[in-house]
Amino acid sequence: MDVLRTPDSAFAAITDFPFKPHYASVRDAGSGTELRVHYIDEGPRDGPVVLLLHGEPTWSYLWRHMIPLLTAAGCRVLAPDLIGFGRSDKPARKSDYSYGAQVNWMSQWLEGTGASQITLACQDWGSLIGLRMVAAMPERFAGVALSNGGLPEGQPAPRAFRMWRAFSRYSPVFPIGRIVKAGTKRPLSDAEIAAYDAPFPTSAYKAAARIFPSFVPFEGNVAVPDQKRAWAVFDAWDKPFLCCFSDADPITRGGDALFIGRVPGTAGQAHGTLSGGHFIQEDDPAGFAAKILSLVNGQPR
Repeated sequence: MDVLRTPDSAFAAITDFPFKPHYASVRDAGSGTELRVHYIDEGPRDGPVVLLLHGEPTWSYLWRHMIPLLTAAGCRVLAPDLIGFGRSDKPARKSDYSYGAQVNWMSQWLEGTGASQITLACQDWGSLIGLRMVAAMPERFAGVALSNGGLPEGQPAPRAFRMWRAFSRYSPVFPIGRIVKAGTKRPLSDAEIAAYDAPFPTSAYKAAARIFPSFVPFEGNVAVPDQKRAWAVFDAWDKPFLCCFSDADPITRGGDALFIGRVPGTAGQAHGTLSGGHFIQEDDPAGFAAKILSLVNGQPR
């Protein structure tokens, strides 16, 4: 496995992400290659743990507005970069990646932190990976806050997603920062767009960003049986599970209906609608943080 690592200099111009980088190693099960995971670890060591999992094609920079809100409330915040994104290592070939491999890599990383009683907050691919992690080791988790994501198990793909999947596969250019900008309602500054571009100094670094849309297990996908096994866990999940989708995401709008009522832990939760597009962390960070804290504190907000 050939592995790329974005040089630190690529991130030097970013001024609105003041968090100390931490690093850990995980091992790829197929090749035995060690891969470096970058993560943020902020807040009091003895505070309730909140795990923030980003999606495609972002990195932990996506959570920069929410991390201070959560730590100010006394939480310890863990926010990793998925393998292939951010400051984490990037296997160079699309064939190096799979849905199952990413779940395995991030599960190894999480186990290495020793964290427990975790509240997962997730969106986009952060939910596909994070919910599988919860299903694999439910004893580590205390609750879930889900926004603009899901756990597909073979349903037909929405038209908006089919268009995105085709674009990621066939477009001759793949401008990460502008893609993120298109998924927000508020305008992103040139500096913010550049920060989303920073992990990908050339197209060679974009293998994960290009291939991940093809892994989403809609109809006929190889991962559907694994999804159904995960759903068997959530069909009996009675810990808090809160949905806070946004009001203007064409891909995931209405996705909360797949969870509310089916997952026992959704009963009695303060589900609500956030204001913004797909990348809700950019559009309504305070609203999302408040929903997370409602789980941490065990109170409706």
